[in-house]
Formats: sequence, C-alpha cells, structure tokens
Amino acid sequence: MSSAQYSLENRPRSVAHLFLDRVAATPDREAYRHPVAVDRAAPDTEEWRSLTWGQTAERVTAIAAGLLSLGLRSEERVAISSATRMEWILADLGVMCAGAAVTAVYPSTNADETAYILSDSGSRAVFVEDAAQLAKVVEHAERLPGLGHAVLFEPVADPPRAKGLEVLTLAELEERGTAYLKEHPDAVTTTVQGIGPEQLATLIYTSGTTGRPKGVRLVHDCWSYQAVTQEASGLLLPDDVQFLWLPLSHVFGNALISGQVRTGSVIAVDGRVDRIVTNLPAVRPTVMASAPRIFEKVYNGIAAKARAEGGIRHKVFLWAAKVARDHARTGQERLVGTGRRSVPRRLAVQHAVADRLVYGKIRAAFGGELRGSASGSAALAPDIAYFFAGAGVPVLEGYGLTETSAGCTVNPVDDFRVGTVGRPLPGTEVRIAEDGEVLLRGPGVMRGYHNLPEKTAEVLEDDGWFHTGDIGEVDQDGFLRITDRKKDLFKTSGGKYVAPTEIEGRFKAACPYASNILLIGDNRTYCTALIALDESVIMPWAASHGLAGRSYAEVVSAPETHALVDGYVRRVNGEVQRWQTIKKFSLLPRDLDVEHGELTPSLKVKRPVVLGEYADLVEAMYAGTREA
Repeated sequence: MSSAQYSLENRPRSVAHLFLDRVAATPDREAYRHPVAVDRAAPDTEEWRSLTWGQTAERVTAIAAGLLSLGLRSEERVAISSATRMEWILADLGVMCAGAAVTAVYPSTNADETAYILSDSGSRAVFVEDAAQLAKVVEHAERLPGLGHAVLFEPVADPPRAKGLEVLTLAELEERGTAYLKEHPDAVTTTVQGIGPEQLATLIYTSGTTGRPKGVRLVHDCWSYQAVTQEASGLLLPDDVQFLWLPLSHVFGNALISGQVRTGSVIAVDGRVDRIVTNLPAVRPTVMASAPRIFEKVYNGIAAKARAEGGIRHKVFLWAAKVARDHARTGQERLVGTGRRSVPRRLAVQHAVADRLVYGKIRAAFGGELRGSASGSAALAPDIAYFFAGAGVPVLEGYGLTETSAGCTVNPVDDFRVGTVGRPLPGTEVRIAEDGEVLLRGPGVMRGYHNLPEKTAEVLEDDGWFHTGDIGEVDQDGFLRITDRKKDLFKTSGGKYVAPTEIEGRFKAACPYASNILLIGDNRTYCTALIALDESVIMPWAASHGLAGRSYAEVVSAPETHALVDGYVRRVNGEVQRWQTIKKFSLLPRDLDVEHGELTPSLKVKRPVVLGEYADLVEAMYAGTREA
C-alpha cells in the first residue's frame, strides 16, 4: 500500500482534528504571516508578522470557546463576511473547533443577497470585517430573527445596531472564550472529539450566473480529503511558503487552508488584489494559487511595458516570448512522445540567452522562488501558459467546482500539460458521459444543496456521480481537457455548434489589450462579440497614438481603437472554422466587474447579465439580418 493510499484511507475525522494534530506536532513552527500597519496613519509602513502553530491555536481555541459560550451547538451555522485576511482563517478554524459550520459570504455580496444567504443557511452568528459589512446585516435584520450575534474583525467606534443583534469585537469574543475555558477547561477538546467525518463543516453558496445562489453542503470529510490529496500529490510540501490572496469565501481558498494545515507549511495571507505585485517580492512564495485573469493581466502588463520602451527592447521581448513558447511547447510534445522533456540544442541555447535577458526579471517579479502556481476557475489561454512555462513560472491548471470542494484534477509540477487540467487526484474518478459531459465521483463531492433536494437530484446520482455541466475529454495519458460549459455551447442558425470558451481564449491570448470577451451566436446567422479592454494597458497605448487626455469611454469609442482591435479579431478569425469567426464586435464603454454584477467573485462572466445590459449593442450587430 502506498503512502498516498494510506493517507486517503486514514484521513482525519475532521478539520478540527487535522488542526489540533498539526499544533501538537509542530507548535513552535511558523504557520502564518500577515501584514500589520506599524503606523495606522501611514499604510506604507506595513510589516509582515508571523504566528506559530501554537500561537494560532491559542487564538483559535479562545474563539471556539467564545462561540460555545454564546450557545452555539453542533452543525449550527456561523457566517463569515470578509475579505481574505488572517482573522478569516482564525474565525474559520474557531468555528470548526466549536463543532459548528461556516457559512461563507463574499464581501462583495450586496445587502439583499447577504440577508438571503444568512436566512437560508440559518446562521446564528456572523463574523464581519468592518462597519460596511455589518451595515449590510443590520439593514435586513428583520429578515434574520435567528441571527443573534455579529463579531467585528475591525473595531468600530459607533457600530450600526439592530434589535436582537449583539455586536462585539473579535477581541471581546476571545476574552469571553478565555473566561469560559476557566470554567470549562475541556470544552473545546471534548467538542472536537465528538465531530465526525459526515458532520457539516461549510456552506458555500454558488455565486451563480442566474437566479439565487445555492448552498453547497461540504462535510468535514470533504476538507480532510482535500488536505491529504494535496499532500499526496505534492501540490503542497512541508517547506512551502504559499502566498494566499484568493477569496476565502471561495471553495479554492478553503481547500488550500486544509492542505496547508496538513503539511504544516506557511501561508502569507493578504487578500488585497492591489497589493499582489508589491507583496510577491516581499513574501518570496514557493507556491501560489491564482485565477487566469491575473496571469493575463501580468502578461499584458509585461508586453505593454516592452512596447512602450520600443526599439531593441521591444524586439528582444517579442523574440524572448516566442522562444519561451517554443521551448515549452516543444518540451511538452517530446514529453508526450518520449516521456522526457527535451528541446533541440539551438532552441536550448536561445532559451538560455533569453533567460539572462528577460525571464530572470519575470521570475524576480514573482519573488524568485516560485516552483509552481495553481490556476483554476476558468481556462488559461495556451499561448500565455506556454509563455510562463518557458519563462520558468509554470502555471499548473487544475479543475474543480464548489460542489466538489475545489480540486478534482491538477497538473503535477514535474509533468504538467498545457491545455489540460491535469490528472484526477487520488481517490477521484472521472467519467465522460455519452454527450461529452464530465462526471466526477469521490470523497470531495458535496452532500447536496442546502434545503434543495430537487436541485440536488438533478446533478447528483444515487451512486455518487456528480454531473459537472462541463464538456471535456480524457487523453491517452489520463489528462482531462475541458472544452466548454455544457450550457454555454450554442448552435448557429446554420446548425453549426460553437464552443465560445475556445474562441474567447484565443482572442485574449492574441490581443494584449483584452480584458473580457463574450462570444454571441446562439441561433444567429453568424457570431459576434462584446469586448472589454484592459484600462491599464489600452490607456498608455491611446496616449501614444493621438488620444491623450481622453477618458476610457472616449478611447474605446475612437475609430483608431476599433481598428486596433479589428486587427486582432482578423488574426483569430484566420485560425478558426468559418462558422466560428467573429463577423462583428462592439467595444464596451467600461470593463466588466463584480460590483456591477457582471462577474462572479471568482471572475467568471455572468453571460445573461452582460447580454441583458448590452442588448442594444447586440441587436445593433444583427440589425438588417434576417435571423432563422
């Protein structure tokens, strides 16, 4: 029996057991790093401070005891509405050790939907980041008769209040917990002993692209499975330093915490997206999880900077980018054919020169120690993936859903295949249905949708197979490739099927100014697209092309910009079948974002929302055309 099999068959009973075992094994080892403002009046004076596993346990135990003192009982829900920060992790582990279950709420969720989630989950208490998150709870307090307590991560001088809702700070909750432990010293350990693998651990509400979100029921065994598979697959190693900025309200972030506790590695946590570039050289992570959009933005930024420098520097970058792609692509092709990554000598020499001139600077921007970066939630354009792989920053695409407690497949560091989402993790089975849909079965699959047995039955078979809604295929080496969302596939009026994700990915890889693109063509005579440009990249281009001083909306409406984008559209059209070509496109007056409801918190495009908002632009592109 292999160590991986042994771990799977003897995984911890719960996250709480996992955590206490880790603390007992390495109490003095560093567990977490988090930024702290030395001078609150000057945010730039931040420094990174550490917590050992023992110090973390002191706070987690106090939080757990504090929740028990409030009367929380087994599997009762406690919500967390906050951006990614150290307190989120402490609260999450505290809830687990109290035997309760976490309801994860994205901080960008509006007040109405926050109230819906708190009500549907039956949450009895809620951790909130600040006054703004508390205000959303208070606004609809009359809809939440079962919610008795709100705990602030950041103290507020005069917090908003509502009848029947006690408001206290995290420090005050910990003080209550400390006092409770003096009277009941074994309260937390006794509670943990009673937690079983099938006890509810987390409710994560799918952000969804239509309708109300559904609460996904994930039990402790889901997270224990994620923990041992991340260790067994080598995704996380004991000596790793992980930079965590992903939303902890998202399933991917939650899964990474479980793996980190299992391996005893270090997490540097800071969810401020605008600090990623600054934080990477300071943290010097060995691993990082991300979304494809971040790599697209990094690549576009690098390309834009080289373009602005012009002359020989720009030419060197273009040459180095091609060498990186050729090196990675050739190495992968030979790996598949021979089992060994190798490249022709001439390409190897070119790569070595490009490494000294360009790639070293790219790796330094990521901290210089990154051995791999896991990417999920959407497909990464192959050209961008090959670029980073060739530059020594391999992006390890994986696949999973909220309903499968995140990762089900992942590309290994030593055998990654660009264009795939890797092989199944140990213990997970993958099957392709007759219509091409990907089916999954394994310990990480949810136990159903909260209060929605009919919806559960639609996707979860009695024998454990979960219908993902994604279309894919498995190659001869067992690597899974996702081709599109089943519901996103459309058929033109001419009867031709189109996978929009493929075309959209090609365009984002070709056009360094692109931020988001939505391909349209369902039951239409031809395909069109709504395109949003990356403001940070297109504005410098505009300033150097006679459009200086204009707003973003004015730039994207200028004929010069339309002509620029049209060139990239024509390039993509030359690579696809005739019925897949983009006949017309419209540039949006602003980028898509979470705040306007056009993107989910995990940065997926909400197609129905965007199509509804820009219906006039869509219809204009088909004006005068007789539709079938």
